[in-house]
Order: sequence, then structure tokens, then C-alpha cells
Amino acid sequence: MAACPSSAGGYSASGLSVRKSEEIADLIDLFSKMQYRAKEVTPRVEAIEKRCLELFARDYKYSIIHNSNGEVCGHYPRQIVFLEYECTDVERDRFESAVQISKLQDLVNRSKLARCRGRFVCPVILYNGKHICRSSTLAGWGELYGRTGYNYIFSGGSDDTWTESEENGDSQLFDKVRGHDIKLLRYLSVRYICDLMVENKKVKFGLNVTSSEKADKAQRYADFTLLSVPYPGCEFFKDYKDRDYTAEGLVFNWKQDYVDAPLTIPTSFTHNLNIDWTRYQSWDLVEQTQNYLKLLLHIINSDDESGLLVHCISGWDRTPLFVSLLRLSLWADGAVHANLEPAQILYLTIAYDWFLFGLDFCVSSLIEMFFLPQIFFFCFNFLKHIVSEKFSAVKKQRCIFLIPSCWCCTRPCSVCVLRRKGPASSPQMVVWNKTHPLDEHLSHPLTEARSSSSSSSNQSEHGATRIGSSPLAVPGRRLAADYTRSGSSLSTEYGSWQIVSGCGSIHDHAHFPPPLASAFSSSFQDEGLSGRMCPLPSERQARLEAVREVFLAAYSSTVGLKSSAPSPSGAITGLLEQFARGVGLRGTSAIV
Repeated sequence: MAACPSSAGGYSASGLSVRKSEEIADLIDLFSKMQYRAKEVTPRVEAIEKRCLELFARDYKYSIIHNSNGEVCGHYPRQIVFLEYECTDVERDRFESAVQISKLQDLVNRSKLARCRGRFVCPVILYNGKHICRSSTLAGWGELYGRTGYNYIFSGGSDDTWTESEENGDSQLFDKVRGHDIKLLRYLSVRYICDLMVENKKVKFGLNVTSSEKADKAQRYADFTLLSVPYPGCEFFKDYKDRDYTAEGLVFNWKQDYVDAPLTIPTSFTHNLNIDWTRYQSWDLVEQTQNYLKLLLHIINSDDESGLLVHCISGWDRTPLFVSLLRLSLWADGAVHANLEPAQILYLTIAYDWFLFGLDFCVSSLIEMFFLPQIFFFCFNFLKHIVSEKFSAVKKQRCIFLIPSCWCCTRPCSVCVLRRKGPASSPQMVVWNKTHPLDEHLSHPLTEARSSSSSSSNQSEHGATRIGSSPLAVPGRRLAADYTRSGSSLSTEYGSWQIVSGCGSIHDHAHFPPPLASAFSSSFQDEGLSGRMCPLPSERQARLEAVREVFLAAYSSTVGLKSSAPSPSGAITGLLEQFARGVGLRGTSAIV
């Protein structure tokens, strides 16, 4: 069992180091050139495995499920991390694991044949004592017979699964193999199974090559809550590339012959999310991904004891997409991996959720080889669409700082701004509602409003409670103290503040430092806002934007983006150039 560090790492005041950015670029470069195989490990891959264990150990006590030479699954990590509890005495008392690693290892070994490519149910995220797992879909009869026969021959007859299938027939073989899979799910306390396949069964050349829980004729999985949430596979992301990597307005064609899996969600979930699920076939890629993520987050928050399984067909394109989004979203809320910086959580999710679980950029199949890089890029570029508190799994009271509303919105905000007339060296800020404990050592970067990092669907509406009309003195602190961008700092040498009413009107003119005053004066006059104020970006937004920025810089300097046709707008080129310049890379030459 791994031990946790005695001291937690925080965000450095100097921001993300060049070394960490280069580390991520090297990881993406390797990822784009080779597929991970557990029995063919190079020193470079060993360093990645070691780094992942170090990052997990910063927050969790964990045990290892051994897969040394890929004997359990050839494209799962050699050391599969089983997270037991967080490295705090409080969390240990609340959620200490009752799972015995030896029994878990045995169940894994027995259940591996039940699923396509041997990609068994594997726990990857621990949230409030519940396991979020990943896998492939259920194996069909062809693969099941092929693998059991292969194992029987090369085990010297010691594997009795094949002999039992000959004696008892198909039904008994499925009962035994899928029975082990069900035992593993129950041992991990998984109740909810989210199936991303657009088919009930995967068919190739007229043969059923895979199955799924929802298509199991014997209803072996009837005790689980099955959710069919069809999501297009990596082939669809060819259209994403052809549209110059623009997901807005990109709608999947649900009338194709092979698409036969309807959206099926229990009514207990549909009533609580304020989403019209009957319109799912009209959603574009952005709205569909947003709504599915909201659903997954709602599931893991609706049950205090039960875990979740997410899978597609092979478990290496759509599955890591949503596993990675879940990990990053929960991290942005401070709910998981609380001691990791943006560059560290980015490294962990790329290395562990994508690379070490066998995604292959190059030779997965003749079709997939062209489109897997696109779904990988989409995952991290999509972070700009989930910065809103609407996607937060943690309902927490937050600290809100105020800036002129022309920076973030054009509507009046129901807030109070306190103005203090006094020495310029003693600025005052408005604070209401206590922050999450993690927020005490995190600050907001003052980001420029730009279309590449926000959309109309992202803007969160903060329901702040008005303090009242009595000024309240609050000690000031420096904004953007952590992981600030170069050239984007905000001086706190304000001359004075004043009370602003809930409707946005003011009683006097606020005093701003000269740089801000000159920058805002024209905006105030043009918009007629007259000093109207709004909250700064939330902790969540700042974190996700920091992760996305590091990713775009690393991706553009290694893999790059290749448009299928020249784009009139040149949107993606301009986007990456902007981020490359922001982190000191060459804009145009860094993009292929």
C-alpha cells in the first residue's frame, strides 16, 4: 500500500513551470507515436508509470492490482491503482475501504473474459468513498469462445472454462463468465452502468462481435440501474476535424442503419436536471456532451453508497473522454486530487486515463487511426464549455470578488460593492459566504474576456446574497497570487470603494488605479454601464482554463492540428496561435 506525503503541495506563486509544461509536451509526443502495451515497456514508459503513482500518492492511500506482463489485460496499466481512501484521518474514518485487494485481484482474473478485449471493470476515480469505473462492453459469443479456447490451449488444460462450455453449452458459459463480471461489480459497490454505445450490439460483416448489458437476453444485469446514453464514436470526429475543430452546430446523424440504441434514463434522474431529454437527437456535440456530463455528475451525487461504471465498445475513445472530464470536473471543484496543480492533474489524466489504458493514435484500426487524435483533442478543448457552476458536483458557498461587468457580462448583478474611503494602501474587498476550505489557498487569475475560452452556455449565474447597506471592512489580499499569466496582474492599490445597489446603480464614482481606469472608461461610456459590477471568474473556471491552456500549448507544439480544408475564418489556427504566444511559443510555426 502506498503512503501519502506528509505535506500537501500547493500552487506556486510563480505559476506553472516550464519544466512541467515540457513534461506534458513529451508525454503527448510519446502518446502520439506509440500504443502502450504492458509487456513491451521502455524506460521512458516506466518513468510515466512511476510519475502517475507519485501523483496518486499525493492525495490517496492505494493498493495495486497486478498486471505485470499484461497477463490480465495487455493494454491496461501494469500497476492498476485501486484507491482506498484520501490521505486525511477524517476521510479514512468516513470512507475506509472494505475491499480486500487479494479478493479483488482474484475477481479481476476471473472476470476478464466477460468483456470485449479483456478490458474488465476497473475502478479509476474515488469520489466520496464511491468508485467510478471504466471497462469495455460485454464480449459476444465469438470472442468469448475464441478467448476461452486460446486460454485452454496455452494454459495446458488448467483453465476449465473451455471444457465446461463444451459440456454445458452456451448458456452456462455466459452464466459463468458474466457471473464473475457481476460479482466484481457488486464487490466494488457499482450500481449504475452507463452505456455509451449507439448500438445494442456491435455488428461487423453481419456478425455480432460484442454485446451489452442492455441486450443480455437472460437479464443477468437486471439488478443494476442501466442507462443507455448513446454517444457517437471516434469516427464521427472526422466531421469535427472537417469543421476546423468546431463542435458547435455539429449534430450526429441518428438515422444511420446501425444506430439502434435509444436514450434510456430512469425518470428519477430525468426529473432533476431540467433537461428536455426527448430532444437529444437534435443536440449538437457541445450540448450533448454537456448534458451527459451533468447526468453522470448527478448520478454520483444522488447515491451515497453506490458507484458508477462508464463504458463504450472497446473502452478507449468515448470512455476515457468522459472519465477524463469527470476527473477534471471533480478536481476543479476540489473534490478529488485536491493537492495537484493544473499541470499535474493534466499529466495524470493524459498518462493514466488515456495512454496507460491503451488508446492508440496510430494502429487501433484502419478507421480509428485517423480519428482518435480528434476525440482526444476535443476532450481537453471542451473544458471551456464546463467552467460554469452548473457542472459543479460540490454545492459550496463561494467567495466573490468584483470587477466591472463589461469584462464578463452585460446584465445588472444583485450584489453589494463596498467602497472604503481611506488610504490607497488599504484596499477593501466585498466578501460574502464562506469559501470551500480548499479555496483558502487558491486565488483567481484575472483573465481577459475572449471568445475562445467561453461561450453563451458557459456563463454561470451566481445567486449571491446581498449583504445590506452597511459597509463591512474585510482585510484585502493580493488577487491572482497563484498560477497567474504573464502580464495579467491586478494591483490592489485602489483609492476607494462604495456601496452599489442590487440593481447596479451607484451613489458615487468608484476610484480605480490609472491602468484600469483608462482601460474601462471607454467601455463604460459605450455600454452605459456606469460602474456596474460583476463577479470574477470562479475557482472552478480558473482551474479548468489553466488546464486547457497548458494542454493547447503542449498539443500545438507536438501533434498540432491538421485541417482537412482551409477554413474561411481560420478560427482554430488563431486560437492556437493566441495560446502559443501566451506561453512563449512560436504561434504559426508551432501548428502543423
